[in-house]
Amino acid sequence: MLLSIAAAALLANGASSTFVPQRRVIPTEACKDHLLIDDFTSWANGKNSLDGDTSDDATFNSTNTEGGTLTFVPSSKDTAYLYEQFECVDAVALGYDSVSFNIKGPEAASVSLELQTKADCAATDYVSSYYTVDDLSGSLQTIVVPLSSWEGASVQGTVGFVWFGFSAGLSGTDNEWQLDNFQFVCAAAEPPGQPTPEPTPEPTPEPTPEPTPEPTPTPPPVSVTTVTVTVTPTSRTTRRPGPTPTPGWPDDPWGDDPWDDDDDDDDPWGWGKRGEELESVRLQAEANHADAEKRASKAACDISLIDDWASQSRLTFLFYNAMLKPTSDDGTMKSVVVSNNKVTLTPKNTDSYFYSQLGCFDARAYGGVSLRMSAPSGTTFDVTLSSAKDNVCNGDSNRDYVLSSRDLGWTFNGREQLYSIPFSKFNGLDTSKFTQIILSGLNKAVTLGPMASYCGSTVAEYVAPPVKQPQEPTATVAAPASTATSLVIDTFANSQTNSLGQYHGSEDEGLKATYRRNTLTLQTSDADLGWVTQVADTCRDMRNFDGSYLHIAYSGSNKFTVALQQHNAKCDNEAMPYPETWDSLEAARYSTSSDIYIPMNHFNVDRSRVIGFALKGFYSTASTTISKIEIVNKVPSSFKVPVKLPSGQFVFACKRPNSFAFAIDDGDPAYAQQVMKIIDDAGFKATFFTVGAPLLDPSTNLSNVYKEMASKGHQIAMHSYTHPGLEGLADEAAIDWEYTNDLKAVQQVFGSTGATTRYFRPPFGTEGARMRQRYAALVDNPYIMQWSVDIEDWLWAETNTPEKQIDAFRRDVAAGGSITVMHYLYASTVSYLPEFIKIAKATGKQIMRVDQCMMDPNAPPL
Repeated sequence: MLLSIAAAALLANGASSTFVPQRRVIPTEACKDHLLIDDFTSWANGKNSLDGDTSDDATFNSTNTEGGTLTFVPSSKDTAYLYEQFECVDAVALGYDSVSFNIKGPEAASVSLELQTKADCAATDYVSSYYTVDDLSGSLQTIVVPLSSWEGASVQGTVGFVWFGFSAGLSGTDNEWQLDNFQFVCAAAEPPGQPTPEPTPEPTPEPTPEPTPEPTPTPPPVSVTTVTVTVTPTSRTTRRPGPTPTPGWPDDPWGDDPWDDDDDDDDPWGWGKRGEELESVRLQAEANHADAEKRASKAACDISLIDDWASQSRLTFLFYNAMLKPTSDDGTMKSVVVSNNKVTLTPKNTDSYFYSQLGCFDARAYGGVSLRMSAPSGTTFDVTLSSAKDNVCNGDSNRDYVLSSRDLGWTFNGREQLYSIPFSKFNGLDTSKFTQIILSGLNKAVTLGPMASYCGSTVAEYVAPPVKQPQEPTATVAAPASTATSLVIDTFANSQTNSLGQYHGSEDEGLKATYRRNTLTLQTSDADLGWVTQVADTCRDMRNFDGSYLHIAYSGSNKFTVALQQHNAKCDNEAMPYPETWDSLEAARYSTSSDIYIPMNHFNVDRSRVIGFALKGFYSTASTTISKIEIVNKVPSSFKVPVKLPSGQFVFACKRPNSFAFAIDDGDPAYAQQVMKIIDDAGFKATFFTVGAPLLDPSTNLSNVYKEMASKGHQIAMHSYTHPGLEGLADEAAIDWEYTNDLKAVQQVFGSTGATTRYFRPPFGTEGARMRQRYAALVDNPYIMQWSVDIEDWLWAETNTPEKQIDAFRRDVAAGGSITVMHYLYASTVSYLPEFIKIAKATGKQIMRVDQCMMDPNAPPL
């Protein structure tokens, strides 16, 4: 065993090997020497060299510290670990730029090192960053890891390390490890030296009858390698310098002196020998060049994301991964749930499967696929990697290579861990045409983290960027008192009518409304559903309450929208649209723990023709219990009124007199040319709302389709990136992700003038305060577009009575509707389009784009 410097000094002075040396303290000035973290001389006492705690928490099968080197056998790759904790070290201020350690592990084994850091030494919480060193030599070696390798870690507040993931080596049986001399490396000091190998005893020669036995050669010393770990911003590699050949000419390029009188005349000039040497030099130079090219290719390689599970709707509505390639379970799973950049696959049975395609991905610079997973103990499944048989790469001619999770050496214990799928284990896989990953035969639910191809042989993982919630104005003002009288609207005395004798209730089956003891409890998992309480049969002028406050006494969740509904100009319940519009405010912004107070003048509608209030846009499945809805003229002095956030114009119908607009959502590209020809033949312009992700998918050809539409004068408008019910998303960051990616997609395809981003149609028509406020924060004064003519293609197009689409269109047009919703998804819908146009023209209204029917000054002239 090797003796550390401290242990050797103690033993040389006759000290006991269990003597506890004086602990080192954290320097307070810029370093001049390396800072020892642990030489393991006090392992038995649970202390490291910085007087911090260290232990394996009994996760190793055996340990000993003979000679100050820790020798141990981990119990399992999945459960064994060793931690080092210490007083906070500001590595930046003190000048430490790396850590180093002496390590011996099984040949080709790997080990991971978790770095625990705080924002700075004054902070209380720490975060973890991870790094893996692969392909150990099997001999004692010094590893130097720059602190920058833990990308994003705040090394101004370093407080600990955890060793874990001690893998098996080539043999699979050798699992003894050694660790020594773990230290912070001072940038101003000499680099760490090589560990001194323990000398190998010279064997004693056997006696022989010869008078002078030949000496037995001494074996070479134990091989010692210094490993420097280097990183690029997006991938991590381990580089091992080896002996550097010296190509070029030798000292005597001509060989033996040709004038030398040598008895050996077979090659008097020495050309044969020199030719062999020169050929060797040439071959070595070629090898060096090839190796340099290989290293350069590896350095240029970036980790390649396959899926980061950023969106439920991208995965299970559009069936795209992050590469915008097909991915699905084909309905074989019990559930596929995305949350926080993870997906949980719950199988119905072992016939369930999940796949993710990569097109025809050239993975020759990559070593495999990495992903974090967690699953219960005993989980097993198969992993299939596919490559194309030919250059078509259309998925119809794949070769599949299957290994089980056991074949890959995977075990699960319920904890999240990093796993890799090395290409080298899939014999025959053509990595130049990597097409697909399939997980099949799952016997238990599995949660996957981001999945990516990593460069070279060093396993690296894709880490999703931290979620940043958007910042909104936080200013408040004191609540002024009002002179208006109070108005009690609802105390829930019965389930049919409110305190004004008007209707209250919901026709939405997915919304559970429970009336009990003068309370109403609402619970739903669908943000598209709502409950209303009316203040009049038709219109009520409520301008006299403009200085007052809507008060809602509640308990439970406040994650919902409060809307004030405005009637149409005729106050006609039979005319479309009904309601004409409403404004939506976020209950949570106006809440205390028990009360919601909203200034009536924050509702940006015509308050001279109010229908009533709606509670809608629920974005939590937790229930809300309400005991009173009323208008009051004063609020508690402690309540501060938040600023009113812009929420755009919420539109159901055209503003221009005698106008009508065909507003058409995304459909099947195969029908696009037919739709455009029908509209061109009819002689008008339409508006098309496009979803961003399919627009970027070359296989859909939608980018060319919509460019042609725009060139013909049709309006191209926004419809989200992956088509989720936006108000139901968990937080505003998820809503912003949809908007920003959609805006980028449209900018990429059309430039700055090809699409009108002010016009946005919410997928499924799901509207609420948050989705309106966030779009208005990104796009100035937007139009949030709904419709007043529903063709109901979603209901009838694929039934035995598709002609009911015509009935639905005729019904809403007769009621005064002027903006349509339809999709060119179905042959029947497209075939009825000429009939729809004929019905619209029969009203005498002029058909035009949505922006034109809204009298938008930026719209093209009629």
